[in-house]
Amino acid sequence: SPGQILFCTLNTHKVDMQKLLGGQIGLEDFIFAHVRGETKEVEVTKTEDALGLTITDNGAGYAFIKRIKEGSIINRLQTVCVGDSIEAINDHSIVGCRHYEVARMLRELPRAQPFTLRLVQPKKAFDMIGQRTRSSKSPGEGRVASGKETLRLRAQGPATLEEGPSPFEEEAARRVDDLLESYMGIRDSELASTMVEAAKESPGVAQLARGLDSVLGEFAFPPEFVAEVWGAVCHPKGGQE
Repeated sequence: SPGQILFCTLNTHKVDMQKLLGGQIGLEDFIFAHVRGETKEVEVTKTEDALGLTITDNGAGYAFIKRIKEGSIINRLQTVCVGDSIEAINDHSIVGCRHYEVARMLRELPRAQPFTLRLVQPKKAFDMIGQRTRSSKSPGEGRVASGKETLRLRAQGPATLEEGPSPFEEEAARRVDDLLESYMGIRDSELASTMVEAAKESPGVAQLARGLDSVLGEFAFPPEFVAEVWGAVCHPKGGQE
């Protein structure tokens, strides 16, 4: 729902403050909505007049952090990130305030007195992917890696670490990457490889659509794009059925 949207970026799914949605949108542009994720509380002690924050808002009640100055008070707090929405200051809700009002409130806080920020971080598009590290229980522990391993995501079952893509998979990923650029205005080789893996395990377009929804539901790919992907992977020469 619109109330869940913190901000939007243009032509990238990443939290890139240089790509915030502005006033001009082209017919081929793709809009990504960054929605509410986890809430966190941070205690800050104002040892200087400036906290080192640049704040903006989405025009609909949510103020969020656009930049953090290097070496500043906030920069030293690793839990505070660019893209975080400021929901409350000392349990006082600031939802509905414009960015300059929030900046004034922070500026007027007394020095040397701790205060609390309640922040809402944007939901990560790929938060279902764990860190690419091996646990002590990994069957591959202790062996020399080939340097061509990849993380495989499946609609059914856990993610696994396997050998790198075959020449067929690399070519299929290139075709899907071209489709991503054609339909959505982005290129993302990792996303393309994930979609190739899903297509290989799908007997048809409908199954692929369900598989992509379960793994990459945040993207809401249009049906014609899903059909093109399935055709590019499963019938690269004969076209789609």
